[in-house]
Amino acid sequence: MNTTQQHLSIADIKDDILILKNGGGSLVLQVSAVNFGLLSDREQIAIIGSFAQMLNSLSFSIQIVIHSERLNISSYLRLLDKAQKAQSNPLLASMITEYKQFIQTTIKENEVLDKKFYIVIPLYSLELGLTASKQMLEQKIKTILLPRRDQIIRQLARVGLKAIQLSGPNLVEVFYNIYNGAVIEKEVNLSVNPQDLAVKLKQPEPVVSNQPADTAQAPARQSTSTPLASAAPAPPPPISTQNAKTHPFIVEELEG
Repeated sequence: MNTTQQHLSIADIKDDILILKNGGGSLVLQVSAVNFGLLSDREQIAIIGSFAQMLNSLSFSIQIVIHSERLNISSYLRLLDKAQKAQSNPLLASMITEYKQFIQTTIKENEVLDKKFYIVIPLYSLELGLTASKQMLEQKIKTILLPRRDQIIRQLARVGLKAIQLSGPNLVEVFYNIYNGAVIEKEVNLSVNPQDLAVKLKQPEPVVSNQPADTAQAPARQSTSTPLASAAPAPPPPISTQNAKTHPFIVEELEG
């Protein structure tokens, strides 16, 4: 009877590293994402330049994998129902209801996908050469892949991306989801505390003036030295129009 394991190129997982059937190995990093469209033009150019420098600095091959899966948000909708029932403020309760309707409409019109980004660092059997035993092969794979992993993590940190190595259970889960294609979401029972949803307003603090009390209570004095008419600004000097003939546009004042 044929099984899925017979079609896979993975022989075993040792110390969070994939041991391949052809004598090679592989290491998988999960990389965080950045919303590239919300960045400014200057930030986008900086990220593209840093990523290009990372690719040019590599002396080994890598694989970039994007895995998309349909997102099940039924537990999130149930959480909104609990929050709406626990809310004592009718205005906030109506806002939660409208938000839930918006989410349901968005799901019906558009397919909600969850994207995960991975970088695979492969190690081919030709790079390893001949080894005396399986233990020596695994140790040699680990010795070569770990420095490459650290280099990739440092280079991605310069771009603003965080990369972590997938552990053994996480690798099993990733490959299970890829080859089975079905995501089983567990029931999440989250209790909603009404006190956490209450809106708390701080009392406004009185404004303390740094001005002395005797100066603040002193009445305004009237100025008697200069009349108001003399404070008006002087009229602007007349504009000379002697060189107006040399200007291509001449404006003449019409006599009434």
